[in-house]
Amino acid sequence: MASSFLRKKFPSDTTRLLLGSLERSLHHLQNARYGCGYFSSFCNSPLFDITDLTRPHTWYARARMKKRNVILHVGPTNSGKTYQALKRLVKSSSGIYCGPLRLLAWEVAKTLNKAGVPCSLVTGQEREEIDGAKHKAVTVEMADVNYDYRCAIIDEIQMLGCSTRGFSFTRALLGISADELHLCGDPAAVPLIQEILAVTGDKIEVQRYERLSPLIPSKAPLWSFSDIQRGDCIVTFSRRCIYKLKKKIETSGKHMCSVVYGSLPPETRTRQATMFNDESSEFHVLVASDAIGMGLNLNIRRVIFSTMEKFDGVQIRELTVPEVKQIAGRAGRYGSKFPSGEVTCINKDDLPLLHSSLQSPSPILERAGLFPSFDLLLLYSRLHPTIGFHSMLEQFLGKAKLSPNYFITNYEDILKVAMVVDEMPLGLQDKYLFCISPVDMNDDLSAQGLTQFAEGYAKKGIVRLKEIFTPGTLLVPRTQNELKDLESIHKVLELYVWLSFRLEDSFPDRELAVSQKAMCSL
Repeated sequence: MASSFLRKKFPSDTTRLLLGSLERSLHHLQNARYGCGYFSSFCNSPLFDITDLTRPHTWYARARMKKRNVILHVGPTNSGKTYQALKRLVKSSSGIYCGPLRLLAWEVAKTLNKAGVPCSLVTGQEREEIDGAKHKAVTVEMADVNYDYRCAIIDEIQMLGCSTRGFSFTRALLGISADELHLCGDPAAVPLIQEILAVTGDKIEVQRYERLSPLIPSKAPLWSFSDIQRGDCIVTFSRRCIYKLKKKIETSGKHMCSVVYGSLPPETRTRQATMFNDESSEFHVLVASDAIGMGLNLNIRRVIFSTMEKFDGVQIRELTVPEVKQIAGRAGRYGSKFPSGEVTCINKDDLPLLHSSLQSPSPILERAGLFPSFDLLLLYSRLHPTIGFHSMLEQFLGKAKLSPNYFITNYEDILKVAMVVDEMPLGLQDKYLFCISPVDMNDDLSAQGLTQFAEGYAKKGIVRLKEIFTPGTLLVPRTQNELKDLESIHKVLELYVWLSFRLEDSFPDRELAVSQKAMCSL
């Protein structure tokens, strides 16, 4: 049959499931023929549609062979929900922790190894393999769905509703094969997860948690910057505003400030957080973006919002209830030097929104993110061999059919990369790889780096870092523009490292890239 040929051509769980459905359907067709020609005409018939993504749970055969015990640990920030799940992970004979940030994966790997449980670290840009380890801590995109675990944790599970990364959390939720699957996050995700897992046969249990230390909303704003105290964290939402506030506070002569924001290299963020937490340090105050919402243990006494608005890439809007809670909840971490937390605003007019947000439940999540796997796109491309990669991808996504519980995650950057690699002499899998790489196409240097890497790989099959970057030329930034350029260079080096783990022979200068990346983080 055509399916025998395709099983050999596309040996994956997704293809096997699709072809299993296909073989059952062929019994209802007359004059079945052998070969791909008939398969092509059949796939174009109403009986079979590769763009039908309404049953994504069927993409993961290994997980569907288990009746998983799924435990939801839900509650506010600083409620101990992840701690309880980690206790089960430590006691299990094998396991995996999947977090949204490499900082969280680092922390979990460190915790397990310290507890005498060998744990490897696997992120997009790092591999720290521990001999004999049966546990691993990973960023969620690196979750292995082709391995059986006794215990698995997905942290910040509400991010399955994220417009850009939601599909990685959905893939982990549906695809991880574990006897116990612990999901930690916001209660707003519970109804959606229950609906999604209703068709998997998994057993579901919900454990709810309350905050371990009090969080006190202030009735008064921060009247003056002279009122800033040790342990305060001022939150704003742009690099320019962060450094403006840092300068304003430091010129008063009372406090030195650490800074934390999203585009700051993770190593630098960790170092800045350590300086802030260290009582012997002179950095008593933190100025930060919403990057403090997860991934860093911070001894914050009081969170102070400089504004209750942020630019989300499209428009300036008010902070959402989950955003306010996530950020405000970082004050008064349980077990820290500040057993209770406070939260206020710089502007008096922002206090009503702060108070109402803290008192309101987070809106219930309605849909989880999806994105087609490479296997599905490969099958679709075989049915449309005359159209280019960019057009094929755009066409597939435009035709995709979804159930009410799902949405296609934002693919604007993916299509931008697809346009770049479309005419390059690369195979479909290589083009797909560049499309899902961690590149910021809105950053000129990052986009330029991606283009040069893809062109070099397509033309010569090998990309030496020195061809596009001269080691030893990095300088200490003296202006905000120079700092922004250094952050962009760090992104390009991270992209090279990411590619080196997937195309090792073609991107051989990983060690050089890592050393230069470390210099960017100093």
